Amino acid sequence: MEELVISPYFLSALFFTVALVYSSVGLGGGSSYTALMAILGVSHVAIPAISLTLNLFVTSVGSYNFIRKKHARLGLVAPFLVTSIPMSYLGGAIKLPKDIFYWILLVSLIFVSIRIYAWEHTSLRLDIGKAKKIIVSLMAGSVLGFIAGTVGIGGGIYLVPLIIILGLGSAKEAAACGAVFIWVNSLSGLIARFQYHSIDIFAFLPVIVAVLIGGYLGSFMGSSTLSSRAMEKYLGGIVIVAIAFLLKRTLLI
Repeated sequence: MEELVISPYFLSALFFTVALVYSSVGLGGGSSYTALMAILGVSHVAIPAISLTLNLFVTSVGSYNFIRKKHARLGLVAPFLVTSIPMSYLGGAIKLPKDIFYWILLVSLIFVSIRIYAWEHTSLRLDIGKAKKIIVSLMAGSVLGFIAGTVGIGGGIYLVPLIIILGLGSAKEAAACGAVFIWVNSLSGLIARFQYHSIDIFAFLPVIVAVLIGGYLGSFMGSSTLSSRAMEKYLGGIVIVAIAFLLKRTLLI
């Protein structure tokens, strides 16, 4: 693994903040974890596994808090999971060359930044039939699952507003669905990663503890009254910096 340029304890503090804010709206924070690790020089082989692990821990406590508050609906998330689970496993099994990995990550982060800064309002509603909503859900699940497995971005940052736009559930229900979706696909992608790739996750134990604490606190507040969507813009700055960094790196590969 390539050397980190900062202390793992400082990285833990950064990831605690990411987990706290993102978990409050049903997200795992994978986009920011991945962006930070790319900036800080973590190996491209290790990034997806670490991001998926952190997503798994954050959304474990997040799912618990949202389910406990009775916001979760299995029927809402099921169509997305049908296609995302096999695709996240497939993505996790693939060992991408370094240049292809960075290009996929770069494109994924560009879409994340568009989602944060250009698609911040979810007042739009698509008036389409039930059958078309299921088709959209199946297609979205497959794409987001594959991205989760390959680069470690859980996909909840797209899924939560998509559920609202399709008129499938409320903001709280969408957040609960996002947490469950990320958890399931992070687990699926991790199973494949551990089968096909050798990663020392225990080296990142302080970071895991940090996101567990941040994820619990954020999801507890988010499942009650807190709304932290505005904070996404500030954390989205990490993504913008990562895009610039990755663009330079990909052009030099």
